[in-house]
Amino acid sequence: MSAASELVVYFDEVFIEHEAPDGAYHFPPHDLLAVTEPHPDRPERLINIRHAIKRALADVTTWEAVVPATSAHLERVHEVEYLAYLKQRSAEGSGRLNPATGVNEATFEAARHATGAAIQTAERALTGGPDEVPYALVRPSGHHAQPATADGYCYLNNLAVAAAHARATGRAERIAIVDWDVHHGNGTQEIFYDRSDVLTISVHNDFGAWGPHHPQTGRANEQGVGEGIGYNVNVPVPPGTGDRGYAYVFDAIVEPILEVFEPELLLVGAGQDSGQIDPNGRNLLTKEGFHDLGCRMRELAAHCAGGSLGIVQEGGYQLSHLPFGTLGVLEGVLNVDTGVEDPFTLLEEYLPPVETWTREAGAIHAHHWPLQFDPASDK
Repeated sequence: MSAASELVVYFDEVFIEHEAPDGAYHFPPHDLLAVTEPHPDRPERLINIRHAIKRALADVTTWEAVVPATSAHLERVHEVEYLAYLKQRSAEGSGRLNPATGVNEATFEAARHATGAAIQTAERALTGGPDEVPYALVRPSGHHAQPATADGYCYLNNLAVAAAHARATGRAERIAIVDWDVHHGNGTQEIFYDRSDVLTISVHNDFGAWGPHHPQTGRANEQGVGEGIGYNVNVPVPPGTGDRGYAYVFDAIVEPILEVFEPELLLVGAGQDSGQIDPNGRNLLTKEGFHDLGCRMRELAAHCAGGSLGIVQEGGYQLSHLPFGTLGVLEGVLNVDTGVEDPFTLLEEYLPPVETWTREAGAIHAHHWPLQFDPASDK
């Protein structure tokens, strides 16, 4: 194994203690079913990733304690009343905040620590050594959490709080968040929708709006409002998008926009539920595809962001494939080859649909960024 960088992992055992209620997958139990199952956001997700890092990347990894986010950190993004509600519901024990998102007595502390780890990741990215890559190995995830709403297994928006902290403390004037979780980062979009200092880019399947607690569609025409117009970049991709499709999206839209924006900090929402056999997505990324995304982020950070790169864990729910996909990301950002191969490469992708969808999204975003596509006549 050859390495060019050191991985700095922020992890806390409280992440393992958070559990949502069992049911019919992530929904409440159903009378038709005799057997319930664990919620897909299971503690074993992080246990497997941690084990993979210790087995494959031990020589280049250091582990750091997590300092939980304070109320002042959280209130830059979330409403005070919502924080009090979330803390109370967690203290009450097991229950559901909405059909897919539930709590236990550890949820609030786990979420507060996850947000703290994201803050530490952003700070380390800005102040650490040039050969360090900080990584927040956290759960619960954060990118669906809105200012006053828990959503999609998310309670506090880890990436948004970290970005807001970097801005409020003057550590970075321009921040970019790239989110390749298979689900739209609707909470992050909502938080920064009227701002031009935080560029949000989300590449995801087109799930659309999920109901009153998730009204954002994730479509390309959701571009921001006021000063934020053009700084929210959604790129929906069709089911079956794999390694070549993601490479096309990043070549055509993501990288050209980042090169123009020139962030001082690049944060990545690394959700590996876009992997081949994830039950929550319908895409076909392999470990090699995730490795390519990690490489691209490393190179873009070096070229556009002075090397300031931070990785924050988001989704990924197939317990066996998630560690392989995540290892691919980490190999890419570290410039490491562990020799570990992906045993789950099962399907070939069909490229034309993602090319068509990308051209359609690119024509919308070309109104604000110098892309290869002609601007659409109707924004």
